Amino acid sequence: MTNKIPVTIITGFLGSGKTTIIRNLLENNNGKRLAVIVNEFGEMGIDGELLKSCCTNEEDIMELSNGCVCCTVQDEFLPIMLQLMERKDTIDHIIIETSGLALPKPLLHAFNWPELKPQITVDAVITVVDAVGQATGEICDRARVEAQRQADESLDHETPIEELFEDQLSCADLIVMTKKDLLDQAQFEEVQAIIAAKIRSNVKIVSANKGLIAADILLGIGAQAENDLANRHSHHEEDHANGHEHEHDDHIDSVVVEITAVHTPETLVATLKQIIEEHEIYRIKGFINVPEKAMRMVLQGVSTRFESYFDRKWKDNETRKTSLVIIGDELEHKNLQQIINERLN
Repeated sequence: MTNKIPVTIITGFLGSGKTTIIRNLLENNNGKRLAVIVNEFGEMGIDGELLKSCCTNEEDIMELSNGCVCCTVQDEFLPIMLQLMERKDTIDHIIIETSGLALPKPLLHAFNWPELKPQITVDAVITVVDAVGQATGEICDRARVEAQRQADESLDHETPIEELFEDQLSCADLIVMTKKDLLDQAQFEEVQAIIAAKIRSNVKIVSANKGLIAADILLGIGAQAENDLANRHSHHEEDHANGHEHEHDDHIDSVVVEITAVHTPETLVATLKQIIEEHEIYRIKGFINVPEKAMRMVLQGVSTRFESYFDRKWKDNETRKTSLVIIGDELEHKNLQQIINERLN
């Protein structure tokens, strides 16, 4: 055990705050040498770019962008882990950020592969929960789902998003509830009770505002989660046992949008809120080129809640442009780029 490198898997639905927590961890890591693997849903690597901007050695940030890691474990994840093992003497801890649509348990199984098991152990699976998204039903719209059930007698099972969220919770060794500052105490306690009812009895729940949480809370849990697979319920494994292959909800996709019309952050956000009202959109993230500003602005959106901040100066060798990744239900053929640019004109 003493020679094994600990790995922390950070999972959670789209927009829950995983990348923000990891950014703060990189900046306040108590001297630990951390390597980070980032898995994104979509063609444009926003999260990896954000982490590189706060890391002294960009080689310690590795990206998997060819699909959810739970679907590409053998082809994508194993080679990158073996690559890290070649320089394991320079690494104290590995952090894996899954995509918001990834199932954590297939990834856990991979740590029992002969190539990996002698060298690493899963210190913990940490599931990040957006407390506001739970309180408002933005993540799993309880009223909408119930209306679907009432309208369709054959619909007696949970939605894929609900199942995904429950798999992320059931696999957790620690729950981090974010955005507590946006709820009053009664609302937060209600959400906490909902989450507590869905997790194992020995799993602790902590809260974090703006991703701030001490490294010694996140690292060093010692769960050895790869040896505890039987206690982690998974809808995916139940489906597989019943003869259904694992696949994501194929209605969920992502599009990359480049904004060419003249805009400010304020006009862009106002337009995006209009688009969200008209389409089922779960997540928007990207970079804004703010006129007459030398700094790049980061934009993060969950439902109609947006936040933005400047992260670094534009580099001399990069094109200044506003680029967004939009994730939602059946967006691929809706030409959102044209719609947004026309409304900004």
